[in-house]
Amino acid sequence: MVSIQSGPERSGTRRTEGELRLRRSLADAAAGVAPGEAGVSAEAARTERFRCVVYLCGAPNTDITGPREECTKHAEAFGWEITGVIEERVGLLPPQGRDGLRQAVECVRSGEAGAVLTAWRSMVSPVPQEYDEVAREIEKAGGFLELARVNGGTA
Repeated sequence: MVSIQSGPERSGTRRTEGELRLRRSLADAAAGVAPGEAGVSAEAARTERFRCVVYLCGAPNTDITGPREECTKHAEAFGWEITGVIEERVGLLPPQGRDGLRQAVECVRSGEAGAVLTAWRSMVSPVPQEYDEVAREIEKAGGFLELARVNGGTA
């Protein structure tokens, strides 16, 4: 038998008044109700956009304009704000040897961004174990690693 519970008793957590106002304002916005029309002030209805930092890496003298545009379009498609763009021209150095990648992770750790967005897996590392290690580090910092294009791309 499946039991479905509803209401705050379900998880035992209680929402603060601010959280409840925010949830109501998000529901109103989704329903097309303008801030203030449903008794919620415009300030209470305002939500902060999700922020990401773009990380691009390529060999010296390579043009990474295309990958940068892909990342910008990807962020725009999700409604994300780009807080910064970090471009590195170090080629195939391992991830732990890249200052720019370290800076991108620090942006997540400091709360400046919630994700590191890059164009291709190979911009982090072509070696799956190294890529996974960087992704875990970003997750431990409180964010995630996002790819603008899942397949393809070499830098």
